[in-house]
Parts: sequence; C-alpha cells; structure tokens
Amino acid sequence: MAGKVFFSVSMSLDGFIAPESPEELMGRLWMELQHWVFPQRFFRENLKLGKGGEEGRDNDIVRETFERTGASVMGKRMFDAGERMWPEEPPFHTPVFVVTHEKRDPWERPGGTTFHFVNDGIESALEQAREAAGERDVRIAGGGATILEYVNAGLVDEFSIALSPVLFGSGIRLFEGVDAGRVALEQVRVEPSPRTTHLTYAVRKR
Repeated sequence: MAGKVFFSVSMSLDGFIAPESPEELMGRLWMELQHWVFPQRFFRENLKLGKGGEEGRDNDIVRETFERTGASVMGKRMFDAGERMWPEEPPFHTPVFVVTHEKRDPWERPGGTTFHFVNDGIESALEQAREAAGERDVRIAGGGATILEYVNAGLVDEFSIALSPVLFGSGIRLFEGVDAGRVALEQVRVEPSPRTTHLTYAVRKR
C-alpha cells in the first residue's frame, strides 16, 4: 500500500515560512522561526552538530517525520539554497526529486541521499518519489511555491505546521494563492510544547 503525501514546515504566527530572499536564510528571523528544532537531539545527530540535545515530544516529532519519509520532493529554489548550506552528508538519507527545468544527472551524496532532477512537472516528480518510497510516505519538502502547487493540484493528503511564536512581517506565505474553494481541512492533532505548537491536518477535497 502506498504511503501518504505530506508536508511539514515551521510557520510564523503571521503565516510566513521563509524570508523572501534566499540570502536571508540563517538570518535572525529564520533562526527564531526554527528555534524549536535546533536543540533537539535527533536533529543534532542527523546533521552531525554534536552530541547532546533535548528529548521530549518535539524531539519525537522530528524523529517521526524523518522515519516516515521514504522520499522527498522539492523545488529548484529550495535545492539551490540547500546546495549552498547543507553539509556534505545532507539530512535526507533518501532519494530527493527536484522539480526543475535544469537538465542534470543525478547527484549522489554520502549518507544515502541522491538528488534526481525532474523536468516534466510535479506529477512526474511525485510518481517517481512514490515508487522510490515504497510503503513509506513522500514528503513535499518545499519551498512554499512547490508546496502550494501540490496542494492546489489535490496531491497532498496531510500536513503539519510547527507554529512558532515569532512575527516575520514579510516573506513567503505558506498559503498565498491557495485554491481555497477546492481544499477542505480536517484537524487531526494539536500538540503544544514550550517552544512551538504542532498542528496536523488531513486534506480533503471540498
């Protein structure tokens, strides 16, 4: 049985998931947005940031998200930013399918991550990711425009938002341009923690 298609992001209270400019990634507001995840033990181990770290429900959610993911899909903008910032061993450890117009051979990295570059649209990328994931889930990793394409195409089954106590004021909104007339949500779970609030929704056709 095929797994679910989902996305999981951190979002500011005013609805932004990233700064407008890729150059602002890892800036002050971005770090505040992701403040909940950096101290977690599993996150630190996965990125080889050193020993130690927090354990608890936040850490469990980071680990569960990683373990359910059999393949990821991302847009070219996210890949370009990540290519500059990811360590030599990227944190995915699964196949990653990049939706792009660029023709490029697969890029194999240490630790089990191979980036595949898909030139014929989001449906093709998802089909390839499903095949690679087997019975595990496919994560739409980002960025915001790519997530929105999949939502509007009716291809997302579920999503989780870590709602961070920070205001951005501007940037990339998660649901800017969503086809709200076609998308209905069913609340699955709300889990508050000292650092963030985890919201999970199932996506239904309206």
